[in-house]
Amino acid sequence: MSTVLFSFLPLALVAVVVILGLGLWTMLRGDSPNRSQQLMRWRVVLQFAAVVLLMAAIYFTRG
Repeated sequence: MSTVLFSFLPLALVAVVVILGLGLWTMLRGDSPNRSQQLMRWRVVLQFAAVVLLMAAIYFTRG
């Protein structure tokens, strides 16, 4: 189980970085503030998912 979780963790981290980059790019270009805000909200959700995956992987490796 922990192997599966550890394999999904890099994907979650890459997704966070991509969404963060897109949100910053949108904000710096001065495009729609709503789009930038929506991307930043998605970043928070993805960060939460990455932390949950990390904690689950640690939990299952220790058990």
